[in-house]
Amino acid sequence: MIFKRIISQTKFETLSVLRNGEQLLLSVIFPLGLLVFLAKTPLLTGLGVIDAGADPLSIAVPGALSLSLASSAFTGQAIATAFDRRYGVLRQLATTPLGTNGLILGKLGAVIVVVLIQYALVFALAAALGFRGPVDALGLILATLFGTAALLSLGLLMAGTVRAEATLAATNLIWVLMAGVGGLVIAHPGEWGTVVSYLPSGALGDAMRSAIGDGGTDIKAIIVLLVWGLVGTLAARRWFRFE
Repeated sequence: MIFKRIISQTKFETLSVLRNGEQLLLSVIFPLGLLVFLAKTPLLTGLGVIDAGADPLSIAVPGALSLSLASSAFTGQAIATAFDRRYGVLRQLATTPLGTNGLILGKLGAVIVVVLIQYALVFALAAALGFRGPVDALGLILATLFGTAALLSLGLLMAGTVRAEATLAATNLIWVLMAGVGGLVIAHPGEWGTVVSYLPSGALGDAMRSAIGDGGTDIKAIIVLLVWGLVGTLAARRWFRFE
């Protein structure tokens, strides 16, 4: 019975995302636009990220996947949960047979479904642009699972402790910073690159680039994501407020 409730909540949460124009813009349009932009412009070569003549899709594809995951697991869920909390929806759902654990599992399920849709679109567009790999399936799966756990737990922590309006502003700003200077889309050299590699965004970007561009598994990045996931989960369980 509880399994059916979780499935129903997952379906509801997924449809809510897919019917929301702003969520679709953030989760689908921006990542796909980034993929095309990086693949068709000389930006990566101009920044020195890749050598002249190298395939920009080796950076564009993992960057688009990382951005998709961050959009759904962190920004989108944090904003939706924060406003559900503001309007009392979370408190009401927590008192139903679904319970708090069912509510959280429903949100996790929705993120997984949306991410799978995003991945299918990114890989389809990448294939149309000429991408042929290499792709390490294990590395991609581990990056996705642990990246989702880390970003979702941190997003729920923010949504459960900060006002909805502040969550809206902060998560969008963090999303921009992760994409621009946080190592989510491209790797950064030097000391700054070392710093961001220990942040969730940098670790996710490193794990994705290793799985897609290099065809391997970045164990260090996976461990960093695992640690952030544990920290975020424990912190959310301690400080999350339903009202």
